[in-house]
Amino acid sequence: MKKEIKYRGKLIIKENKKEETCQINNSEMKKTNTKKASINLIEESEATGKVKEIYDEIKKTLGIAFVPNMYKVIANNPSYLEITWKKIQDIMSKSGKLDNKTKDIIALTVSIMSGCEYCINVYTEAVKHDGLDDEALLEICNVIDVYSGLNRLNIGTLVTPDDKPWYGCGSK
Repeated sequence: MKKEIKYRGKLIIKENKKEETCQINNSEMKKTNTKKASINLIEESEATGKVKEIYDEIKKTLGIAFVPNMYKVIANNPSYLEITWKKIQDIMSKSGKLDNKTKDIIALTVSIMSGCEYCINVYTEAVKHDGLDDEALLEICNVIDVYSGLNRLNIGTLVTPDDKPWYGCGSK
């Protein structure tokens, strides 16, 4: 029987008094993840009607051969799946003032701040696909660290807004 323990960002698998360590990333998580969603996933083979149509659109739009689990959970409410997919496309796929890399960095930051392991995995891969490396990922985490602390300090000390605008803590 296997026992899985997370320790300092690594997954320790104990089996027959042996220890095997593997780095956690999307490809390794697929091999070792035994967690299940708290509600039923609507698998592609079970999808019909509107859900099947949206599943096909998701795969085509994202350029992948499978439907991500997040959508399989949402599919329990087909109307909500439709609304959510449209909202995601309206924000994440359409051109605007922000490029896709910036949107993916924002999505990763919000996912880290929310503590969503699923979304952290998805958007870590997305920003790597966008060209960011480990150094850039650490820099994102450094910025989150600094501003989480500064936000808490300002909230806790009830700092009031300045009378004059200024342009952030980075040098200009």
